[in-house]
Amino acid sequence: MKWLTNLFKQNTTVDTTDPMKKYLIAGLGNIGAEYVNTRHNIGFKVVDRLAQQEGESFETAKLGALAQVKVKGRTLFLLKPNTYMNLSGKAIKYWMDKENIPKENLLVVTDDLNLPFGTIRMKAKGSDGGHNGLKNIQQLLNSAEYPRFRFGISDEFKKGQQVDYVLGEWSEEEKAKLSERLDVACEAIKSFALAGLNNTMNTFNGK
Repeated sequence: MKWLTNLFKQNTTVDTTDPMKKYLIAGLGNIGAEYVNTRHNIGFKVVDRLAQQEGESFETAKLGALAQVKVKGRTLFLLKPNTYMNLSGKAIKYWMDKENIPKENLLVVTDDLNLPFGTIRMKAKGSDGGHNGLKNIQQLLNSAEYPRFRFGISDEFKKGQQVDYVLGEWSEEEKAKLSERLDVACEAIKSFALAGLNNTMNTFNGK
């Protein structure tokens, strides 16, 4: 895609895009076929669905795969880091710096064991909650004050089986409901860019 090629020519041209109209939507996950349909990869699933809805596709870029979508004058860079979950911050910081995207315009999409399946919760800041991807992002950004989008995967596992559950595939019941929840997630992301975080939290949190 020409837009991706042009990203690497910005050192010789002036980027006139208003930084406040650019957003980095980072879906967290692990690369590799064995992880595609696992609960831990819901971040990838969400940004995949948004790109699909907008008729765009991902291209291989530095430290990940990138797609660009336009939503009513806003530019959304959709990122799937290829650094594996535990080093997600490396790709996120690179693209934030490259595109001059402020922290308030970053949205990190990740799984959350503490929320019922498919439940959405956006927050302006927070702890990593034991999530290694969020922990790495916080370390590299030197801040816990960045928006995050938690997608509930529930905690229907027995003691000692958390890793297998998170890295396991969706149940048949979850698969039947997943598509609708992905569409709601995409609407929430577009609302984040258009209406702001607070309005989006009021509209979508808990739904």
